[in-house]
Amino acid sequence: MESLGGAEFAPESTYLNTSTCGLLPARSVAAATELMRQLVAGRPGGAGDYEPLAAVRHSFAQIAQVDEERVALGGSVSVHTGLIANSLPTGAEVLIPEGEFVSVVTPFVVRGDLKPRFVPLDGLADAVGPETALVAFSAVQSADGRIADLSAVREAAARHGARTLVDASQSAGWLPLRAGDWDYTVTGGFKFLLCPRGVSFLTLTEEAQNEVAPIHAGGFAAADLSDAPYGPVKHLAPSARRYDEPPAYLAYHAAQRSLELIEEIGVPAIHKHATDLAHRFREGLTTLGHPSIPGDSAIVAIPGLGHLEPELARAGVLVAERAGNLRVAFHLYNSVGDVESVLSLLRRLR
Repeated sequence: MESLGGAEFAPESTYLNTSTCGLLPARSVAAATELMRQLVAGRPGGAGDYEPLAAVRHSFAQIAQVDEERVALGGSVSVHTGLIANSLPTGAEVLIPEGEFVSVVTPFVVRGDLKPRFVPLDGLADAVGPETALVAFSAVQSADGRIADLSAVREAAARHGARTLVDASQSAGWLPLRAGDWDYTVTGGFKFLLCPRGVSFLTLTEEAQNEVAPIHAGGFAAADLSDAPYGPVKHLAPSARRYDEPPAYLAYHAAQRSLELIEEIGVPAIHKHATDLAHRFREGLTTLGHPSIPGDSAIVAIPGLGHLEPELARAGVLVAERAGNLRVAFHLYNSVGDVESVLSLLRRLR
């Protein structure tokens, strides 16, 4: 099984670490390099152009199957989560899986007047109750690649009138996402969406938007972007653009091309490619006597083998250690050869 990336990627290692950071396509590097060249020479428009931001918003909306009026652009998941945490009333219960990624947890904890409640991921839907104001969780867990029971959580939250927040950072780009099914989604773009750091996405339903104040609103949140940049914004954008952060232009110029590639190949094709490789890898691990955490995720975690990560890196295979697990992530630029490379090394290291 060949990779789907073609000439866009030229890794110098067996790269199986997209859950930490995705590889940049050649076209994205070219876009950022051109902007840097212009910045060195001096450009009349300043640090960058707005057109790539509009294109990125549109592309993410297509990938996430949501109206682009519901998409806000930013730089980090924790800032998006902080906006939502700020919107909750004192004493609100926030239901969170145990071991959830820090950016989904900390903004709710540091407020000090909310009630975070932590439960096992496989019991998340059953734990939703009448006191739950918000269920906040990742679609795919960072530490071990487990996929949450999305439909069960959504149904339980609807039954009890709770809002939902899904972090799609470890899933958007390979796992089909319908962002409109959730009150909020937050997504870091630098993993499976192949963007540089400094690109992130927040989606809000129209109803949920009425509950969240744009507390960091600046010029990019204005209804009319040509308004004079002095004094308060006269009219905020009626769409989710009111939550836009000032953009990191270099990152967004590159992100336009990265998301363009994801759209060209298509998430369904990427999903099949990545999960087929992961399935082949899981079968090989079983043969080696190293059972992985079960599931159909593109992210494979092998309990107890995290200590092998440095030795694999020295041999040119890049993976990650997370919570004691050896974490291996497959994406569009991986191939059967990558699967065989890591299995061969693990066979020798037994």
